[in-house]
Amino acid sequence: MATVKLVNVNKVYDGGVHAVHDFSIDIQDKEFIVFVGPSGCGKSTTLRMIAGLEEISYGELYIDGKLMNSAAPKDRDIAMVFQSYALYPQMTVYNNMAYALKLRKVPKAEIDERVRAAAEILKLTPYLDRKPRALSGGQRQRVALGRSIVRRPKVFLMDEPLSNLDAKLRVAMRSEIVRIHREVGATTIYVTHDQIEAMTMASRIVVMRDGFIQQIGEPDYIYQYPANMFVAGFIGTPAMNFLHGTLQGEYFLPDESRDRIKLTQSQLEMLKNYQGKRLVYGIRPENLVYEQSGRYEQFAAQSFEVSRGIVEKLGDIINVHCTLGNTEIVVKMNSKYGSGLEGKPNIRVAAESDYARFFNESTTMAITPENNAYEETPAREEPQEESAVPSPVQPQKKNFIEVFKAKFKK
Repeated sequence: MATVKLVNVNKVYDGGVHAVHDFSIDIQDKEFIVFVGPSGCGKSTTLRMIAGLEEISYGELYIDGKLMNSAAPKDRDIAMVFQSYALYPQMTVYNNMAYALKLRKVPKAEIDERVRAAAEILKLTPYLDRKPRALSGGQRQRVALGRSIVRRPKVFLMDEPLSNLDAKLRVAMRSEIVRIHREVGATTIYVTHDQIEAMTMASRIVVMRDGFIQQIGEPDYIYQYPANMFVAGFIGTPAMNFLHGTLQGEYFLPDESRDRIKLTQSQLEMLKNYQGKRLVYGIRPENLVYEQSGRYEQFAAQSFEVSRGIVEKLGDIINVHCTLGNTEIVVKMNSKYGSGLEGKPNIRVAAESDYARFFNESTTMAITPENNAYEETPAREEPQEESAVPSPVQPQKKNFIEVFKAKFKK
């Protein structure tokens, strides 16, 4: 397969709309990379620049070490799977998969070998003589994948291929795509707004917002060590809880609460520059321990009272929606504690101290032992180092429109 490298890639549309800023990443052979972020963050635009469907305004794209900025899409040796299946309704599954090879004048024997090999991988062999209207949504999506696989491209590009499927089928197709990726061994770049897809499928995730990379890293690392409050709030369901407050001595004092959350010695050492100053205490819903739990006493020094709201019953677990003043708090707990919540307007929960994360309130950047300087002025968001929590001090954005003008004047 292939490596893909983007170096400071930017996309500026007519009128000065800067859709992608300084996008840089090194994608290794056979990796499964997922671009994830909310609508309008620039993830699909970046994918289309890799495919050659959008012109790169500034920066460089390399596939297998070759500069591809000016190469036509057909010369990049990539295959793209779109949100819509785009199958030919009058053709059988076999002919849909074989069509691109026929256009390339590939010998019939080789076409047959490739199509049948792909059909075996995709479990489509019994359906080769059917037309798309006789297939389910998942089967049609597999045919679209098969059409790409038979071409044996260097890179597979997938733009939200599962968004048209129902929830149960999406779960099944996620595992199918991961299985196919492992069997084919293809370098794959996958775009989605669904963070669950990103967490379950990717070897590495690229989290984007407003055209900027927020963080790059393995799913577990990003989940445990988010670079900023946006990543912490975007990755994870339900999202991380954020308590705004002040550090006083060895305690964090949440706003609108009479409780004090005791910090560990390592946390106090990391937050030494924040004494008497404001910061944000982050804790995920599953790391809040309910007072009726047998583990509660272990973390009682990190406990606080919240007002109980609605309870979402999800079978083996429940999500309890609470408030602390004007702050929404979600507690994820075992459903066996659900009956004990009845008639309780307030409950106490304790934070598992090892899983607490801290953020600069002004910059929203994560506070770490390596980056713990106190910063009062808001910092701009910038591309982050892979698998690293960034410094809260960030450079100003470049005006690339002016760069283009100066370049062409020369």
